[in-house]
Amino acid sequence: MSWLAVAAGAAVGTAARYGIDLLLPHPIDGFPWSTFIVNAVGSLALGWLTAALWDRVPDWVRAGLGAGLLGSFTTFSAVMVSAIAIGQGGELVGGPGSVLPGDFAGAALVVFANVFVGIVCALIGLLVGRGGRGPRLASTPEGGEDA
Repeated sequence: MSWLAVAAGAAVGTAARYGIDLLLPHPIDGFPWSTFIVNAVGSLALGWLTAALWDRVPDWVRAGLGAGLLGSFTTFSAVMVSAIAIGQGGELVGGPGSVLPGDFAGAALVVFANVFVGIVCALIGLLVGRGGRGPRLASTPEGGEDA
């Protein structure tokens, strides 16, 4: 059942990701706004799902929503390709781009912005999913209290 849930979730997540890329196109060497937004939304959603639902739903639902839907919706590889393209001045796919060759600060910005905002969004999702009680980072024994 989990395999089917992952496949179904992946079909939806991939289609949604592609749709956002179509809505927010960018040159290969430009800031990848569609990827940035998708990764932020995906981090927020996974944080919320983890805190609010994970212990209440079957494994196949977690697999379908986590690995399937959100795993295919968000993308680390697109961040890395954008960073390399910016760092090389867009010459990744042929021809000079709109940024200066060797724009390593721009490349670093793409990576840092995606990671930092992803962490912040995941934390917000966890907080919202737990009703503002803060994220639970480790399991506690039965009857124990969170540290």
